[in-house]
Amino acid sequence: MTTLSTSAILLRRIEFGDYDLIVSLFTLTQGKTSAIAKSAKKSVKRFPGVLEPFSRLNVVLAKGRGKGMPVLQEASLEDPFFRIREDIIKTAYASYWAELIYLWMAEGEPQAPLYRLTSHVLAELNRGETPVEALSILFQMRFLSLAGFRPNFDHCHACKTCLDQIRHASVVSDPSKGGIACPTCGSPTNGRLTISKGTLKQLIWTDTGDLERAARVRFTPTAISEGLKFLETFVPFHIGKSPKSLKVLRAIRHSINGRKNHDAA
Repeated sequence: MTTLSTSAILLRRIEFGDYDLIVSLFTLTQGKTSAIAKSAKKSVKRFPGVLEPFSRLNVVLAKGRGKGMPVLQEASLEDPFFRIREDIIKTAYASYWAELIYLWMAEGEPQAPLYRLTSHVLAELNRGETPVEALSILFQMRFLSLAGFRPNFDHCHACKTCLDQIRHASVVSDPSKGGIACPTCGSPTNGRLTISKGTLKQLIWTDTGDLERAARVRFTPTAISEGLKFLETFVPFHIGKSPKSLKVLRAIRHSINGRKNHDAA
């Protein structure tokens, strides 16, 4: 039997039998790893309330010579990020990011840059000093680049006109072509969205440079709205799956925005 000690972020957990849990971990050294936490629901000594979603842990995994699932032997907290779970909208965004990682990643393939990105946005989300929408834009843009799906914002995919040379103030997103089309070559139908060139330039900025600085980008309300609509269409299209958590996130966001509009009226 071999053992592995590594930092990990808990993506999800599922009850297994009366006492066990199946946990999906995003580990620093092994990428996505599923493991069984035996007697986790009753063992206070081994897992004293640490197996909570989005927590950053140090885990010890044990694996035999066969093809069976690794066993989670120990888990200790590096950072619980507990403020995320105290807030419904923060929980909804973190659940969406976690599901994107879970759906896209293959088991056992290290993704250290994505681990660092995820750890950073969870820490910022827990801290609460950066708008959750800006963090989601940052995460999704960099997730796309790391996954090899970076959108082409440089030019219209059809006529090849450069973004700065397109005379219109807005362009049309086209996930099926991996980027954008000028209004002459595309129209906002069948999942295509209109997005301003100003928003695109802000999205491009979040995908480069230092994470700390990128997280402090001050988006306009229009850029937030357009950016989220674009990314929440583009990302699921390119990973080939529609996250269930995205439907929940949109419903919660719609409810919160509805209450704000009602209170302002």
